[in-house]
Amino acid sequence: MATFSRTDELRGSEFVDVDLRDARFVGSDLSGVVMRGVEVRAADIDAPWLSDGETFFRVNGVDVIPYVEAELDRRFPGRANRRAGDPAGLREAWAALERTWAATLDRVAAMPPGTVDVSVAGEWSFAQTLRHLVLATDMWLGRAILEIEQPFHPIGQTDTGTEDDGFDTSIFTTVKPSYAEVLDVRAGRVAMVRDYLSTVTPETLAAARRNPHAPDHAETVLSCLHVILEEEWEHHRYATRDLNTIEANPDA
Repeated sequence: MATFSRTDELRGSEFVDVDLRDARFVGSDLSGVVMRGVEVRAADIDAPWLSDGETFFRVNGVDVIPYVEAELDRRFPGRANRRAGDPAGLREAWAALERTWAATLDRVAAMPPGTVDVSVAGEWSFAQTLRHLVLATDMWLGRAILEIEQPFHPIGQTDTGTEDDGFDTSIFTTVKPSYAEVLDVRAGRVAMVRDYLSTVTPETLAAARRNPHAPDHAETVLSCLHVILEEEWEHHRYATRDLNTIEANPDA
């Protein structure tokens, strides 16, 4: 099987009568791709930024983004509040997330031992997903909002093990922590967000902050909180998707 990695050589290419069955695109930019007369039965597309900005995603001339968003909000009660703009709405949004994750943690606890470390199709395991959310909280609450120089817990899950996004990832552990430790640290980070939201004011939400990945890009406290909420809901969706796969294929 041919593999094309980290290349722009295919940008603007035209594929005519090409067999792409069972091809897999990971972390690839398909913006502006046009498909005509294509066979897409059983295609599976996961695009977490589908609803961001002024964009559309048309299937047979129909923009499907509003339908996708409405269905996800139906499947995950509370998700629709992830862009709340006032303190009360943000507190309600976080409370809904806490209930959702609590139910998912109970579900995982009832599954066979080792489930938390199972990777589906190369994706993060459940334990790794929780570790990534620790990092996301440290990044967007600790570094961006609270402006702590080094807010990161060593068990945070990063994409790489070297320099990444402007901070030194050598502080992170290379030893897999126990699931009990992951749960403990994760619970602490969830409480940090809850405690912060308990006293946040409209004036604080409007305060300027710097994007932790791109310091020249302006953010507000509110926009940083929206990133945290988006991270939580998207990674919960990934985790639920993979747990469903694990349950459907227990012997895989």
